[in-house]
Amino acid sequence: MKAIMEKILAKAKEYEHDMTAFLRDMVRIPSESAEEKEVIERIKTEMEKVGFDKVEIDPMGNIHGRIGTGKHLIAMDAHIDTVGVGEKDNWDFDPYEGFEDETHIGGRGTSDQEGGMASMVYAGRIIKDLGLEGDYTLLVTGTVQEEDCDGLCWQYIIEEMGIRPDFVVITEPTSLNIYRGHRGRMEIKVSTRGVSCHGSAPERGENAIFKMAPILTELEDLNEKLHYDAFLGKGTLTVSEIFSSSPSRCAVADGCSISIDRRLTHGETHEGALEEIRELPSVKNAAAKVEMYTYDRPSYTGLEYPTEAYFPSWVLPEDHIATRAAVGAYRDLFDKEPLVDKWTFSTNGVSIMGRYNIPCIGFGPGHENEAHAPNEKTEKKHLVRAAAVYAIIPHKYLELKK
Repeated sequence: MKAIMEKILAKAKEYEHDMTAFLRDMVRIPSESAEEKEVIERIKTEMEKVGFDKVEIDPMGNIHGRIGTGKHLIAMDAHIDTVGVGEKDNWDFDPYEGFEDETHIGGRGTSDQEGGMASMVYAGRIIKDLGLEGDYTLLVTGTVQEEDCDGLCWQYIIEEMGIRPDFVVITEPTSLNIYRGHRGRMEIKVSTRGVSCHGSAPERGENAIFKMAPILTELEDLNEKLHYDAFLGKGTLTVSEIFSSSPSRCAVADGCSISIDRRLTHGETHEGALEEIRELPSVKNAAAKVEMYTYDRPSYTGLEYPTEAYFPSWVLPEDHIATRAAVGAYRDLFDKEPLVDKWTFSTNGVSIMGRYNIPCIGFGPGHENEAHAPNEKTEKKHLVRAAAVYAIIPHKYLELKK
């Protein structure tokens, strides 16, 4: 066993330059949500180059690369869309050209989350080189629109393509720790209605913005009282946007709405989260409408697949076989125990395990605090070590299944 681990690590190190070059190519292709076509095509080229047995792009635009034909379907997923770059003055380098030095690669998407894709593809190469195939099929997915609507891609993969893996490795950044869950989230809209009139005589109308004011105060108080889970922590909410409508700046507002980013901890449901807000005295007094947003933006292929903006929390037990397979792979490769923890943000696991109860385990190159930040970067050694772990996880899983 030790000899094969050394061979895997050596192969992963051998492909460091290839992974780095591949990642830098992906970074150079702007690929915000619903605009991923070119980066998907670049990934397809790399998968074919390293010897994947089958590579295809589904009608939504997700890429699927397969190795082997065994009965156990093991999936590894990376979303390959990125957020925008924000204020370019906050970057010390071009976010798309990026940079490279002896230890790091910089650029938008290096940690969140195209680094995971680079490592997965070369894990496939390592499996091929070392003959690590077994009674499993490895499915490597590069999924779209996660930054806009996490998990939508996997709703499509599961519901429309009928793909249900034994488990899925989520390759979002974990600092090379093993993550077994995270909070869910919802996007909620609260709206009040008023009656407009001339602003010189506001008593003739009914101001929708004033109706919203006590709701904001009670929402701030509600945040302090939300459910706490020993592993995932407390549920939270924050008001992220506010909008109003009025015939003019010289009129009383006849409409006001707010957006709420609601983070759901283990044990909370979307129905309960909506009801907590609907039961607030200020919401009742204002006869405010409380609802979930719907996401219906077409993918880059033109496919529309609407869904409610609800993304459930999930937690994989510590003693689950997928957890033990990831921990065992790490231990065998690096001769030490990994840190097992959770993400702060959410991932495609909201659908895979949150909606469909397909087990997920997280392990990825890069650091969570680099996500969505200026001067995003990842470590080259992370790419190498992640590729090694991905290459051996299927073997470890089959070993534990015996």
